[in-house]
Amino acid sequence: ASTNFATVDIRPTWESPWLQQRLAAAPAAETILNGYMTGLGALGFAAEQQSVAVDVGRYPVARHQESRRLPAASLTKVATTLAALETYGTAHQFETLVGWQGTITDGTLQGNLIVRGGYDPLFVWEEGIALGNTLQQLGIQRVTGSLIIADRFVMNFNTDPLASGELLKQSMNSATWGWEVDQQYASLPPGTPRPTLEIQGPVTVASVATLQVSGWLVRHQSLPLAVILKAMNIYSNNVMAEMISNLSGGSTNVVNIAEQAGVPPGEITLINGSGLGEDNQLSARAVIILMQAIQTRLQAQNLTFADLFPVAGTDVGTLIDRTLPINASVKTGSLAVVSALAGAFPTEQKGLVWVAIINYGAGLDTLRIRQDQLLASLENHWGKAAQVPPQIRTTLRFNQDPYRLGDPKRNEIIQSPTAQSQ
Repeated sequence: ASTNFATVDIRPTWESPWLQQRLAAAPAAETILNGYMTGLGALGFAAEQQSVAVDVGRYPVARHQESRRLPAASLTKVATTLAALETYGTAHQFETLVGWQGTITDGTLQGNLIVRGGYDPLFVWEEGIALGNTLQQLGIQRVTGSLIIADRFVMNFNTDPLASGELLKQSMNSATWGWEVDQQYASLPPGTPRPTLEIQGPVTVASVATLQVSGWLVRHQSLPLAVILKAMNIYSNNVMAEMISNLSGGSTNVVNIAEQAGVPPGEITLINGSGLGEDNQLSARAVIILMQAIQTRLQAQNLTFADLFPVAGTDVGTLIDRTLPINASVKTGSLAVVSALAGAFPTEQKGLVWVAIINYGAGLDTLRIRQDQLLASLENHWGKAAQVPPQIRTTLRFNQDPYRLGDPKRNEIIQSPTAQSQ
């Protein structure tokens, strides 16, 4: 039988390990990593309880037990981030609907105000203030009845709907504010009104299926998912991560999505979306696969890994006390005996370098210092980048225009309540 070579792909397999090794051979990086491991050993950290991977672009250049699955703490949020992108996409917004029950006349709602939650992970004080102002601009100054919370409404990362309703009621009436609300109000643009919406009745919780709604007034849209993920990762917010994991099908589905992205099944196991608990385990190699999968998916939308993760020298959060290469975009992770760091940073000679470090053992301050020193050594060897390459340049800044908390433009008027009745 003859072979039609026109239909046969005879190009080299770029994923083959031997070719990767030839293309990205970096014995100096291996020496630097060996020195890092020797230093940890001298301090009493067991070598078998550490997993480290360093890649230049797509190619591995230095590894230590890269396939060893270890408790990964908040590096779990890298997997949660990928699952959210796969489930919703970067532009998705969560809806919170505000309606009423009864009649609205002369600025008074004779009846109940209804809030139907959409499980928005980032509905905070600023959003409540803006919502109160929008309702007052619609002419509602007073509610004689209750504030009814329907479905999944979460405010200030409190997943109890009754407690979240109390927070919303407080945010919409500045006469009840305390120092915490005043502090967040101060972050809003100068001249932002202080809402004075008075709700006379209590906060109650009900199912929207059992409610008779007279009509809907406002559709509140959350910030885009990309911005929500950025906030989650900057502050390593565990409640947000759990919510986003739940929205993405739970930890089992997060693992499925990670494995579909190329993570070997034996290198990931999760029990939640935040990383709380030592049963959330990843290998360093798995983390790099996840980060690069995120980068690939974002590139099609003119975004980068740095748009969803904190950037050294720009964002604060968990990076406030770290000494990392400038413009490194990384995720940290900490438990009582776990310190982890993963991300990417630019270099002059090798371009984008990806690194994942999972350290197990007591002494978090020591481990963090050693991690920072490892990245500094790699940067010193390959040279500090003169400019940020496009592959890690960020254009998305959390809580800066056009992605500010409390932006009234995200409150869409559904209908005016002028003399509406049931």
